[in-house]
Amino acid sequence: MKKQILIFTFCSLLFTGCKAQQINQELKQEKPKLVIGIVIDQMRYDYLTRFSDRYSDNGFKRLLNNGFSLENAHYNYIPTYTAVGHTSIYTGTTPDNHGIISNDWYDKFLKKSIYCVDDENYKTIGNDSTAGKKSPARLQTTTITDQLHLAQNMKGKTIGIALKDRSAILPAGHTANGAYWFDGGKNGQWVSSSFYMENLPNWVLDFNKSAKADTYLNMPWTTLYDINSYTNSIADENIFEGKFTGETTASFPHDIPNLRAKNGDFDIIKEIPAGNSFTADFIKAAIIGENLGKGDYTDFLAVSFSSTDYVGHQFGPTSIEIEDTYLRMDKDLADLLSFLDQQVGQDKYTVFLTADHAAVDIPAYLQSIKIPAHYLNFSKFKLAALEVTKKYFNSVELIENISNYQIFLDKDKIESLGLDKDKVAERLAEEVINFEGIYKAVTAKTLQTTRFNDGILNSLQNGYNQKFSGDIMLIPYPATLTGGRTGTSHGSGYSYDTHIPVIFYGNGIKKGVSKKKYEIIDIAPTISNLLQIEAPNSSTGKIIDEALK
Repeated sequence: MKKQILIFTFCSLLFTGCKAQQINQELKQEKPKLVIGIVIDQMRYDYLTRFSDRYSDNGFKRLLNNGFSLENAHYNYIPTYTAVGHTSIYTGTTPDNHGIISNDWYDKFLKKSIYCVDDENYKTIGNDSTAGKKSPARLQTTTITDQLHLAQNMKGKTIGIALKDRSAILPAGHTANGAYWFDGGKNGQWVSSSFYMENLPNWVLDFNKSAKADTYLNMPWTTLYDINSYTNSIADENIFEGKFTGETTASFPHDIPNLRAKNGDFDIIKEIPAGNSFTADFIKAAIIGENLGKGDYTDFLAVSFSSTDYVGHQFGPTSIEIEDTYLRMDKDLADLLSFLDQQVGQDKYTVFLTADHAAVDIPAYLQSIKIPAHYLNFSKFKLAALEVTKKYFNSVELIENISNYQIFLDKDKIESLGLDKDKVAERLAEEVINFEGIYKAVTAKTLQTTRFNDGILNSLQNGYNQKFSGDIMLIPYPATLTGGRTGTSHGSGYSYDTHIPVIFYGNGIKKGVSKKKYEIIDIAPTISNLLQIEAPNSSTGKIIDEALK
């Protein structure tokens, strides 16, 4: 009897052990072979809903119907710019931690304006231009892509792709196998930096020889469907949209072949929806050329579609051009998902789709329909700020720089005059609030000593980096821009700039929708949890449990 019990116990333990090993193996196999992060530049959340009746079942709707969508996801910092957005998505934190405080900013140590990814230590790989003298060196933290490489002992591949250099470089992180962006002008080539490699891979060389850009640029931009069916937009002919150089009207059709020479040659592809199709072509070439999703380890492809931003800036959110761009983007997305099904396998990849920021309706258009909106004259503002220092401190040399809604003080000059830096900053903040268009002004000292837990001042605080930011931070009225009266922009902490789509889809993702308030910084820890790796080293976001199986 005892012998039978021992045999039964042994068999039970053996079965349990085998079962546990099988479960562990299944869990191991469940990890995606490829993660694709898709950022659509300047995509407002309402582009999902406004155009939904015109989307196919295979693009945005496929992700929405079979993935997990966050309907109330927002950016939680100022400024909402491209470099900052891409960095925050992939680091899981805000500029106060990751250090990318804008696209360009005034460097108070170098005493000059700098660009987020410029780096003279490296050279262009692909041609003799300066377009590749770039690196992620100014990024102070790790990214999801870095953490995946660390977790896999540098196995697997990480690739960044975008028409814009910053949109390819910053998401790919410090350890990427490659990042590629488009050098337009007369070159019309995808390039990289010697930070990543010494020579372009053969698949990139072949793509550059294929003349795909010329193929797209030989076609005019006409609407995908009958222009009279574009009822989600205002009239095509209006005074609120920008024109291509050489055009007499901003309306369709746009004669791209004849406009090309006056609009930067190959650069014009960035400003039309064909730029997104061209990017998708390069993404597919990268997946094949690098054998992504085919190895023993998880690969990561960080991609960004930039043309949506260029079109938005020129024509605005209510234009037929933006509607047409998103209908075409839907087709490009459907085609890419179908390609991933065939090339990687339908259950073997995970996608997240989001945007780096949204955009405000054109202020001139808002004014025309009696909605409060403003244009701030920064040249006049700078003169007004100097008048303040002259009146109260008898000097017009106390301000070193004004940019990105920040005032940088000349601390050496202030000290040489025996003045108190904090008092100068406080006086400026108190006085510039009286300038037309400025809604709030906060000193750096206030942001360092007071904690704002919510609202727009919390966003301002999350975007303030003690080492790199200015001495006075400014917030304009809602719906305020500094440019001309055509086209739009972004950068604020108001909901029109912060509310963006976030959709998870594929391996490890539930089907569903959440109306809870989430922040963009929650993407990185969620994907990290899905991959069973550590989150980026300064991540402050939370895991979105309800999206994960």
